[in-house]
Amino acid sequence: QVQLVESGGGLVQAGGSLRLSCAASGRTFSSYAMGWFRQAPGKEREFVSAISWSGGSTYYADSVKGRFTISRDNAKNTVYLQMNSLKPEDTAVYYCAADPNIATIGNAYWGQGTQVTVSS
Repeated sequence: QVQLVESGGGLVQAGGSLRLSCAASGRTFSSYAMGWFRQAPGKEREFVSAISWSGGSTYYADSVKGRFTISRDNAKNTVYLQMNSLKPEDTAVYYCAADPNIATIGNAYWGQGTQVTVSS
């Protein structure tokens, strides 16, 4: 069982930056792939980024590539999403996800979400 708690969301102007954190409980954090998804009002939840258990492989949606960076600290049971050059279209609730298999990220555990609002 893995419990996930996101933090770091907030209101920022376009062009600004935010860093999201997701703290995980459980002694097996380092064996889980981790990911970030987001859901804007009236839209379906979409994949943003994922990172393998070791941190050696990372994946990004085309819409955030070059602006967002995912990382993890297995000693702190935490995964991060550094978001730079934010745009109003990045406004959404951001969710952290954990899965033993990175290919099925989003099928196992979810956090409660953190709101990110980017003003123009």
